[in-house]
Amino acid sequence: MLELLTSKLFLLFLFYSWSLTWKGMALWHAAINKQSKWFISFLLLNTLGILEILYLIFFQNKKLKRR
Repeated sequence: MLELLTSKLFLLFLFYSWSLTWKGMALWHAAINKQSKWFISFLLLNTLGILEILYLIFFQNKKLKRR
């Protein structure tokens, strides 16, 4: 029983870490690019990083200079 609980907690930690990493990167880029609609959607939706990855690959404004 303890082994099952431990494996589920480990998977939950992996999913949380994965999602938090992509969400942080997407929020940062949306804020820098002043894309408030994307920023709000990232705050409200939890998609395990899928929406965030799509944004970073296809939708971010790449014309702005990054510091």
